[in-house]
Amino acid sequence: MKPLSNDIVLRPRFQLELSETKEELLESFEKSQVEPFLVKRLDEHVFIKFNKKNNHFWSPQLHLEIDELDEKNSKLYGVFGPNPTLWTFFMFLHFGVATLFIILGIWAYSSAALDKPYGLQLGFMAFLVVLWFILYFFGRAGKQKGKPQMQDLYRFMMDTLTK
Repeated sequence: MKPLSNDIVLRPRFQLELSETKEELLESFEKSQVEPFLVKRLDEHVFIKFNKKNNHFWSPQLHLEIDELDEKNSKLYGVFGPNPTLWTFFMFLHFGVATLFIILGIWAYSSAALDKPYGLQLGFMAFLVVLWFILYFFGRAGKQKGKPQMQDLYRFMMDTLTK
């Protein structure tokens, strides 16, 4: 088993091969109700996140999928990710900025082709590039803030697996 690295990447993933059946592993997660974690199971998927008291804007969650290799062994696939609402919000912002950038580019090109002034459009496009960098650094700061909780989720998962 490879330990989790200290670097936090976009939606870190890992795999573990375990010498227990799929149902034993799924039941161990269902039975492990430890504060401050909330564990939900849907078929062979397990979602682990923090309760409302310990949840903040940047809190990560852990999605586990357990597949059966044979009658005595299983493989666990794990993915750390942000809150789906936060992820959707950030994607919406990036899509909006990209759409505005493309619209302003078309407008600037049309103005230039018609020999009209296009400085305003280029200025707004430069502003959108700066806004992209701000969104990027805001996201990086949030991932850094969520890193200790990501390690807590991983520790909880490993504790549950070794019981």
